[in-house]
Amino acid sequence: MPKVSSISRVLHIIEAVSYASKPLTPLELSQELDIPKPTIHRLIQHLVDEGFLGVDIGGGIVAGRRVRNLGLELWQQQQFFNERQVILEKLVEDIKETCGIGIPSGRHMVYTNRVKTALPIQIFLPVGAQSPMWCTATGKLYLSQLTPAKRQKLLKNLEISKFTKNTITDMQALNDELDYSAKVDMGIDNEEFISEMVAFAVPIRDKKGRYLASLYVHAPTIRVSLEDLLAFEPRLRQAAKDIEALIYEDIG
Repeated sequence: MPKVSSISRVLHIIEAVSYASKPLTPLELSQELDIPKPTIHRLIQHLVDEGFLGVDIGGGIVAGRRVRNLGLELWQQQQFFNERQVILEKLVEDIKETCGIGIPSGRHMVYTNRVKTALPIQIFLPVGAQSPMWCTATGKLYLSQLTPAKRQKLLKNLEISKFTKNTITDMQALNDELDYSAKVDMGIDNEEFISEMVAFAVPIRDKKGRYLASLYVHAPTIRVSLEDLLAFEPRLRQAAKDIEALIYEDIG
C-alpha cells in the first residue's frame, strides 16, 4: 500500500472539516480519513496553531480564519466575479431593481457583487460593504441555514440592536422569523435594516445543496412594496441556479 504524505493528510483534514455539516472530533476525523490517532492529533494541533483550523466550545474541529479568508478570496477572483456580474446585469435588466450577492464573513455579511438599477432612487450598499446578519435579507437567510446549535451560538455573539422601528431584537421573535426563512428558503427584510427599503434574498448552493451565498434584490418603498418585490422570486431563483452552474463548471 503506497505511503500517504503528510501534505495529503493535511489537505484531506482541511477538506473534511470544511465540508462537514457539524464540528468533527479528532476521533471522527481519524476514523473517516484512516489516519492514526497520534498523527491526527499532531496534524490538527499544527493546523490550529497556523490558523487553518479552530476548536469550538465543545471541542469539535472547525474551519479556521485562514480557510475562511481563502474561500472569500477565491470567491472574489476577477474571472469568477465578472461571470457572476454578467448574470446580475441581465437580472437587473429584467426586474429593474438593484441586485447583488452577499456572503457571511465573521459576524457580518459582505457584499461581493452588485449591479445598480438605472432608476433614479437608489440605496447605497457598495461591493465590500458589511451589513448586520439579524436584520438583512442576506443575513437572515444565512442564519436560517445553520443548525440550531450553530445559529444560537452565533446569535449570542452578535450585538443585536435596532436599526429601524421594524428591526426584530426579541430573541424568540427572531428565531421564529429565522424558522420561517428556513421554511420558505428565503430571507426577507421588511424595512428592518434601512427605513423605507425592502429586500429579499434566495440561496446560492454548492453541488451538495449547501448554502454558499445570498442573492438579493432591494428597492425603496416609494417605488415598490415588499409584496411587489416578492413577485420577482422566480426570476431571482433562476439567476441563483445560473450562478450555481458557473460554480459547478469552475470546480468540475
